[in-house]
Amino acid sequence: MTRSWPVIAAMFLALGGVSALAGYEMSPPRAGAWHEIAWPFPRDGWPAGRAFRCGEADCGAEVEVYLRPKLGFCNCDSGVADDDEVDRVADVDMISPRFTPLRAGEVVDVADMRGRIRAYDLEMPEGKRTAIGIAVSHRCDLMAVAAQGRGDAARVQHEVLTFLESDALKRWMIAALENG
Repeated sequence: MTRSWPVIAAMFLALGGVSALAGYEMSPPRAGAWHEIAWPFPRDGWPAGRAFRCGEADCGAEVEVYLRPKLGFCNCDSGVADDDEVDRVADVDMISPRFTPLRAGEVVDVADMRGRIRAYDLEMPEGKRTAIGIAVSHRCDLMAVAAQGRGDAARVQHEVLTFLESDALKRWMIAALENG
């Protein structure tokens, strides 16, 4: 019986470590971690959106997020239907026209809107980067989200989704789509 105490103690320590890691991964965005930056892309057929940056010290990797509404650009019945649509509308091509999907996308909910998310490798002049493309719909309108970062795809995606769930950003996304 006395030899089982070290095993039990080790199990409690391991569970405590897992709980701490889960708490960190599920934590809300850190105050001041994200800063709004100027829209970095040239004008095209859509209005400029909003852009944000989070540094490596706060997000574990340098990450930038670009969001903009595309009014009347979504299928009113099916919303964002497939990965091809994410590839076309999420604005990843503005970061670099040389992007390659890492895997099939997934269904995602952002700000009470449903759509799809997909991870990509980007070919950039300074080397490869990770990109995340998200397209979610509200009625017949679309919110396009593109992000890029220097971390692995899972880390960049986690930081982007956590940021998009902030109350202020959710309110802005819904208002931008409803008020055009």
